[in-house]
Amino acid sequence: MIRLRMNAAGLRRMRLAYSPLVEVAESLCVINQRQVPGLYRVWFDQIRGRLRHVDMPLLRAAVRPGPDVARFMFAGAAGPGTTIERQLRLVAACPAEGLRQDLAAAWPAGLPPAARRLLAGGPGRLAEELWTYWQIAIGPYWAHIRAVLDADVAYRAARLAEAGIEGLLAGLNPRLTLRGHAIEVGAEGPVTEHDLSGTGLLLVPCAFAWPYLDVGVANHGPPHLIYGARGVGNLWQQGAQAAPQGPAVLGELLGRSRAAILISVAVPMSTTALARTLGQKPPAVSAHLSVLRRSALITSRRSGRCVLYQQTPLAASIISATAATSHQAPTPPRLSSTRSPHPTAQ
Repeated sequence: MIRLRMNAAGLRRMRLAYSPLVEVAESLCVINQRQVPGLYRVWFDQIRGRLRHVDMPLLRAAVRPGPDVARFMFAGAAGPGTTIERQLRLVAACPAEGLRQDLAAAWPAGLPPAARRLLAGGPGRLAEELWTYWQIAIGPYWAHIRAVLDADVAYRAARLAEAGIEGLLAGLNPRLTLRGHAIEVGAEGPVTEHDLSGTGLLLVPCAFAWPYLDVGVANHGPPHLIYGARGVGNLWQQGAQAAPQGPAVLGELLGRSRAAILISVAVPMSTTALARTLGQKPPAVSAHLSVLRRSALITSRRSGRCVLYQQTPLAASIISATAATSHQAPTPPRLSSTRSPHPTAQ
């Protein structure tokens, strides 16, 4: 059990935070496991050949699988405007002593050769390699990942308004409970307590953390709790793959273009992203989106300068029903079966 004691001021300062670097760190933890979990297999199969351009031993020394993420991975973690470029500039500027302390904590039995090589290169060398990794492994998918994070933050904000802090925490992970002014995290081993009075806590949604919950309370870094964002199953089933083809059953009902759009927005997407993914012109996509929204099959909300669209529960049930019908009965002429969307992980 981990108990995070907080006073009223600390609870008021608790907030949601974005961090592209956390996506980098957690995705490296996924890769560095003995076997990549099935949820991330599609993503890993797409990038594994290109990882030869990355100094993976060096990054493995910096980010090894474990319960804690090194503090430099929280450089610049803040609101929606946080960028990987800004965070990596902060990584490059961090003191060499801080990097040495992080590596020593990660490798208590002694630094491996790659970690010593990393120390010799310094924070600047680490930032360069993290940038190379980002361009290969995260950057191409960032628009989809960011849309999932935006949707998660909007959902958590609604939960906070409806059910308060206790309801918000309960929805993040079943291991989390609020008892008085303390947040308790179910974990193996003896009870450890940390006083976060007045400091607050960063709640960081992450596409690569599911189904784990990472808690960081080091004295030299911001206290944080990394949790798996809602919808990561749909992210890798839909967003990380080629554009889905609308099933014939759904196409008969809505038209092939609208069916393809409806399936694509299992994760939040903008008009521009949909047009690029589906190979259609933005005005045509916009017209289809208007029809789907009037039919209560999608919702829309603004995120920064763009509008994101996502399936409603009604739409998801229709898609699942057409798939179930295809599997339960012989396929009639001119109709074909399809897989149902990947269940939402969380």
